[in-house]
Amino acid sequence: MLMTADITEPAPFYEAVAEGPANVAASWVRAADGTRLRMAVWPTPNQEGGSNGTVLMFPGRTEYVEKYGRVASDLAENGYGMVAFDWRGQGLADRPPHRRDMGHVLTFDEYRQDVTAFLKAMEPMNLPKPWFLIGHSMGGCIGLRALYDGLDVEAATFTGPMWGLQMSNLLRTLQPAITKLAGPMGFGKTFAPTTGPWEPLEFEDNSLTTDRDQFDYMFRQTDVHPELALGGPSLSWVKAALWETEDLMEKTPLDLPALAIVGTGEQIVDVDAARTRMASWPKGSYLSIEGGRHEVLMEADPLRDQSLDAILALFRKAAR
Repeated sequence: MLMTADITEPAPFYEAVAEGPANVAASWVRAADGTRLRMAVWPTPNQEGGSNGTVLMFPGRTEYVEKYGRVASDLAENGYGMVAFDWRGQGLADRPPHRRDMGHVLTFDEYRQDVTAFLKAMEPMNLPKPWFLIGHSMGGCIGLRALYDGLDVEAATFTGPMWGLQMSNLLRTLQPAITKLAGPMGFGKTFAPTTGPWEPLEFEDNSLTTDRDQFDYMFRQTDVHPELALGGPSLSWVKAALWETEDLMEKTPLDLPALAIVGTGEQIVDVDAARTRMASWPKGSYLSIEGGRHEVLMEADPLRDQSLDAILALFRKAAR
């Protein structure tokens, strides 16, 4: 039975590991199919001149709202509130009953349901306008789809956007088989090749950031709260991601100010897809962060500042 998307009750939020503004409030949100999601709101801080608006933070795969506490602080210092979301299957949102440590959806339309639920839950909050979007990794894919669905923002930034998968040679070779295995053959709920359950990552082996402090910040969160951790994706998720990214890349670019930021050390998403998308976007631009990895907002300060400065400049210009 379909249910009305709404906020049901306050939700837990792990403030100590988020290291964000103290005025955060987390709530459960119920999607139309009954899936329970989580949303965190950092209101604009009280300051002279009022608010510069609200940023919708669309996290990537495996992520959760606490991860963006420091980003919320940066935005608050510049007069912006922020809202972040736990997509289905990750963070404290409902997870697949067969494997809570597996990222699994049948189609990315499930994430579209999540966006609809979050936006409906935000309606009575009267969060300050204008609204802006930051979409990271998978959140960049979900965010781009939301823009085509009519998400009302003044500008959008995408960091390490997942508009194509940077696949290993093995996965690329197996790509035709993945569609078959995840469909009629019934292996959709198994981990994709080269992935598996969540495991701790050593700094020296990571492809996320060059900065030890930011690395420790991210992994301290899952050390203290292992329920936030998530392992690899299912074959069905990979199949759905391939279909979604291919469809989005074929769409006519939007008439909206937009910026894609990608590190030169990116190893997780397809860099060429981001370059191609932005090259055809009339009001779009592409920023390459020299030496940066996937997490350009969680990099060494000089690289992080470069990303934040570009984002804030875009938002200010779009709001004029």
